[in-house]
Amino acid sequence: MTDFIEKGTCKLSIVIPCYNEEKTLKECINRVLEIADNNLSLEIIIVDDHSTDNSYSIAGEIKRNHPGIKILRHEKNLGKGAALRTGFKYASGDYVAVQDADLEYDPNDLKRLINPLVEGKADVVFGSRFLSTGSHRILYFWHSIGNRFLTFLSNMFTDLNLSDMETCYKVFRKDVIQAIDIKENRFGFEPEIVAKVAQMRLRVYEMGISYYGRTYAEGKKIGAKDGLRALFCILRYNAHKAPIPIQFFLYLIIGGLAALANLVVFLVLISFGIGVNISAPIAFIIAALLNYLLCITVLFRHKAKWSSIMEILSYIMVVAVAGILDLGITAFFISLKTNPATAKIIATISVFILNFMARRFIVFAEPPAGPWRPQIPS
Repeated sequence: MTDFIEKGTCKLSIVIPCYNEEKTLKECINRVLEIADNNLSLEIIIVDDHSTDNSYSIAGEIKRNHPGIKILRHEKNLGKGAALRTGFKYASGDYVAVQDADLEYDPNDLKRLINPLVEGKADVVFGSRFLSTGSHRILYFWHSIGNRFLTFLSNMFTDLNLSDMETCYKVFRKDVIQAIDIKENRFGFEPEIVAKVAQMRLRVYEMGISYYGRTYAEGKKIGAKDGLRALFCILRYNAHKAPIPIQFFLYLIIGGLAALANLVVFLVLISFGIGVNISAPIAFIIAALLNYLLCITVLFRHKAKWSSIMEILSYIMVVAVAGILDLGITAFFISLKTNPATAKIIATISVFILNFMARRFIVFAEPPAGPWRPQIPS
């Protein structure tokens, strides 16, 4: 095992979120304390997320033997992400690491993960359970498949090439993690932090780690509900900065839903005896509004470039131009003796692409991502 790089003493803040871990907390802390040496000093921050067992009192007992340990407690249970958010705020080390309070991860691996940071090569280092040749407990097949699927999906959106997005072991430069505004309270923290790290264009490294997973009977907490939340978080925190092909695919879905709404509203109005000259514009306007709402809730960020009013006005302008172009392209190809259906299909495809580009680069345009630079105090 490669040990800690000898470049003077560095301080590592280890944030330990804890919820009902009375069986493992003490041993976990003892294992963490063992990795300190002449080159590596530790700051241990235990964040008790309003445990209902004896975890908090055990943490107090540990602190009596090791006064340097910080203990923070939530007044109500909020989730792992919230506990980490609290711990990161109080971290004072050169680097900050995440350590779960169970015994699934080996703290000795942190001494290797910190190397690229100390060497100045990395801003963030992730530990991967899928790269390591070390010992691994064999558990749930479908759980591992779900993990790999979420990692694959996250990579598509972030353009990173991670092998284990959901890993607990993440080590950051302190100024990096304290600059990130964490929103998620539960296990959605994992895809959120990966998304925001990617958008900051940080130097990301990944290293293999050991893994000693536990069963649900032994206290494992993440479940199917958290997997669905992870899917939502991948979309929520990545879509507005995703590569253009991914954004275009999402816009295909949004455009398809808007087109379906256009057709349904039109047919409903016609069925009530409302004329085409009224039904068609109403259906078009409703579809355009649905398109806009889906864009700002799923794909693009609201007020990314403009104020609310200017964003709506620019959107209306784009829709108006698209409508004119649709009519013009259709009429042009019909004048060339093209079959009307073919002419309409050509116009629809052309306008659809132009619609997407206008939304991406005009209505919801954002400044380019990264690279992030730390703020220098004035």
